[in-house]
Amino acid sequence: MKKITFLLIFCLVLACKSKKVAVDKTPIAAIEKVSDGQIDRVQKDKTTALGKQILMTCNNSKFVPFTEKEATTEVRKNMTLQRLSKICAKFQQKYGDFKELKFVEAYQDNKNQTIIYRYKALYEKKIANKELRMTVNKSNQIAAVNSKDWKDIFINK
Repeated sequence: MKKITFLLIFCLVLACKSKKVAVDKTPIAAIEKVSDGQIDRVQKDKTTALGKQILMTCNNSKFVPFTEKEATTEVRKNMTLQRLSKICAKFQQKYGDFKELKFVEAYQDNKNQTIIYRYKALYEKKIANKELRMTVNKSNQIAAVNSKDWKDIFINK
């Protein structure tokens, strides 16, 4: 009787053993390039206009602060005329007047649920190769504005 009880318990334990379910382990890329056809044109036009507004401050010292709808609290707090004036002084000396902002590409950051718009900023002096990045969050607000030296390939840093 003990053997039968032991055998039944053993069979019960085996029957209750959890099965491993195959899980798709294909990683989703953290950052993916957005094809031209998938770019939100309204959002792109908005970031282009706001980017030009920022860089034109260097030419005319007229800065229109972002609204709550346009940018996050952190961006609005950091984007002041005083701060822009310091940056603009350096840029004007090195590169001359800002001329144009050319859209290059957009990337989706799946981790942060943001879109990164990448622009090439053109200046009076031809040595100027600057990049302006405008990051838009899922609330359609500017979540970050970065300027860096231009690189032909996208490097997320």
